[in-house]
Amino acid sequence: MEFTTLKGFKDILPEESARWQEIETNARALFSTFGYREIKTPVLEKTALFSRGIGRETDIVSKEMYSFEDIKGRGLTMRPEATASVVRAYIQHRLYRNYPIQKLYAMGPMFRHERPQKGRFRQFHQINVELFGDPGPQSDAEIIILAMYFFEMIGLRDLTLHLNSLGCPDCRPDFKEKLKRYLAERTSSLCADCQKRAQLNPLRVFDCKVETCKSVVQNAPAIPAFLCRDCRDHFGSLKATLDALNIPFEVNDRLVRGLDYYNRTTFEIQTEHLGAQNAVAGGGRYDGLVKTLGGPDHPAIGFAVGIERVVALLEASKPAELRKPDLFIAALGENVSLPAFQWMTALRKQGLWVELDYGGKSLKSQMKKANRLDAQNVLIVGDDEAAAKKAVLRDMNTGEQIDVGFNNLVSTLKDML
Repeated sequence: MEFTTLKGFKDILPEESARWQEIETNARALFSTFGYREIKTPVLEKTALFSRGIGRETDIVSKEMYSFEDIKGRGLTMRPEATASVVRAYIQHRLYRNYPIQKLYAMGPMFRHERPQKGRFRQFHQINVELFGDPGPQSDAEIIILAMYFFEMIGLRDLTLHLNSLGCPDCRPDFKEKLKRYLAERTSSLCADCQKRAQLNPLRVFDCKVETCKSVVQNAPAIPAFLCRDCRDHFGSLKATLDALNIPFEVNDRLVRGLDYYNRTTFEIQTEHLGAQNAVAGGGRYDGLVKTLGGPDHPAIGFAVGIERVVALLEASKPAELRKPDLFIAALGENVSLPAFQWMTALRKQGLWVELDYGGKSLKSQMKKANRLDAQNVLIVGDDEAAAKKAVLRDMNTGEQIDVGFNNLVSTLKDML
């Protein structure tokens, strides 16, 4: 019997992981310059955290979560997204206690039982960034700028920033009622899911990918017409800040995202190269979520990046440059086996990638292995070299060879390589 991965799950092989490391390393470097610190939360949480935080009528909670009861009958869920978990940690550990503004980021796997497609899996990975404690539009701008700089840093181009405002609890109810009436008159044109959404949570209809539903919402009421003065001012200030920083954007009054906790600013960064699932990052403001989950009434905004989608785009534009061994030591004979191992160990401690064949094979065989590994250089040492107290260093690109004395061999090679 041969075991394989489950549908919608995949292995990240060594050839691919170099790209993942590149993305994560760049993210950590950039986020730290903006003052964000990493937080790691558990993969497993109480189901109620997500049903209450994300919204029971969302597709994620109603259809896609991996949930089960443990042996004590407790409802548990593999996290489908990171924000609720980060908010839970923010509240549980009172991270706001010493300083009200908290900037956090997280990386890791999420789980949703949905149809696998290009750049989308049932176990997928996200980079999440969250900013707590400030309600102003400049925090919105900071989060959006950080996301755009991240993609610029890793070399992604041809991306479009889409913006919208979802209003607040003061102005959104009027919009939802108008939208409900509009959808009720067109029920027959909606898919079965959207017929339910139209009654329970009409904004979710904007998120549907069914063509007939997309046609219906094209002429639906748009929320900008219903925004209160504070929400209009907030959104206007955000747009002015982005304009001042020469960050182009499109206002998309049909953009709602798929989670219930968003209010005011919401945004997506989209590409044309991933088909229907065209967002590589998305987020927005969720001012009421901390209070909803039992914490203080603190505002917050954040975004998430889908790593698999980013990897797919980067691979299409430029293959990852894989690191190659700096040195392969071809040791011939038992007399040089131990010294070669000692040199290799010392050079590795100096940060060089060094490989050594442990089988004591012929020089021809070891040179073939060095070629397969694509080693940059080969250090050849056998009985003759041991007698002369010097090894032969061959540059595998040019074929040039030089002698390297045993005295201070490690420091010499470190300086040369």
